[in-house]
Amino acid sequence: MEIQEIDSDYNLRGRDFILGAQMLFVALGALVLVPLLTGLNPNVALFTAGAGTLLFQIVTKGKVPIFLASSFAFIAPIIYGVQTWGIAGTMCGLVAAGIFYMLLSTLIYYQGSDLLHTILPPIVTGPVIMVIGLILAPVAVFMATGMTGDGSIELVPRSTALIVSLTSLGVTLIVSLLGKGMFKLIPILCGIIAGYLISIPFGLVNLDPVKETAWFAIPSFTYPVWNLEAILFIVPVAIAPAIEHFGDILAIGSVTKKDYIKDPGIHRTMLGDGLATSLAAMFGGPPNTTYSEVTGAVTLTKTFNPAIMTWAAITAIALAFVGKVGALLQTIPSPVMGGIMLLLFGAITVVGLNTLVRAQEDLTEPRNLCIVSLILVMGIGGMSFSAGAFTVKGIGLAGILGVLLNLILPGKKKKSQE
Repeated sequence: MEIQEIDSDYNLRGRDFILGAQMLFVALGALVLVPLLTGLNPNVALFTAGAGTLLFQIVTKGKVPIFLASSFAFIAPIIYGVQTWGIAGTMCGLVAAGIFYMLLSTLIYYQGSDLLHTILPPIVTGPVIMVIGLILAPVAVFMATGMTGDGSIELVPRSTALIVSLTSLGVTLIVSLLGKGMFKLIPILCGIIAGYLISIPFGLVNLDPVKETAWFAIPSFTYPVWNLEAILFIVPVAIAPAIEHFGDILAIGSVTKKDYIKDPGIHRTMLGDGLATSLAAMFGGPPNTTYSEVTGAVTLTKTFNPAIMTWAAITAIALAFVGKVGALLQTIPSPVMGGIMLLLFGAITVVGLNTLVRAQEDLTEPRNLCIVSLILVMGIGGMSFSAGAFTVKGIGLAGILGVLLNLILPGKKKKSQE
């Protein structure tokens, strides 16, 4: 069937419910992975993903067939934030991250989309994304070997943990490389299921909480409280996913043969992403982002009707109120998640590296060398700067430093010279 023959206008039909549920299934593994890794509630994440997608559709006039859910880019700051300020304080920073997107959308509306590339070129966003992945590497190794995320306590004997974690990792790799059709789109979910099943004989799964939880339960929402430190720490992290958002919109546009940069406009899609992120944080959920897994499913199924994402969102919201779903997800042993994280955090790093490769940046050129090396070393090394209540470190420092260095260092190439 030719793409031109497919009706891609918004058309909410009851018979498309199954297609919408299928789209949610594709996103489910990644969607619940973020709250499970960061200590947030998976039922809340389901609710905020659905609500955020609906809000995004309203802002973008129902024109973009895309689903929004938990962002991997914020895993590290959420883990740190929950340990430092608690969930409520961390949510304040995430609300501000959404507001940052909104401000960017306003600037794009008045200045054009080229502004993103001026302020946040690949030489900045690439290494910042790499920092996000590399700074989490120890957490992945600790959890894969049966330790807590900080390595302070052994939860599972090392030999048992390695069997479980490497099984999760192996199945994820196999499905990712050899999977066909829809299976190729859900490698994380397949890896989690395999790791969960092999954990049962080792006695690592306790289903008592599932039995004790009611079928219907209101998600455990957590509302933000004011925390300036969390805002200053988390907002710079939004630099990287802001650029990724631009790429995701281009990707779905290439699939549907529509220019969403112009209609409804990248300023609207960015605004929708920001509002969805702030909305999620208002209820204690992880930040939302456009999901490339769902774009892959759209490519495979050729279902370009944006209303299908409405059904996916409604299904997510409905599942959020099934108490046993969240209880079951929280019984997943940490080595299972550790195995997935070994690949996931490395993949995030590779995305950053690929950002530089695609931009064909010469990293030996002195200006580029300075920017990339300082972002990586200060971000991964844990450099921090403080002034009274103001403290910036880690990924936040890497993002701010990258933007400033790109703006002030001499020798920046002009477009006419490229």
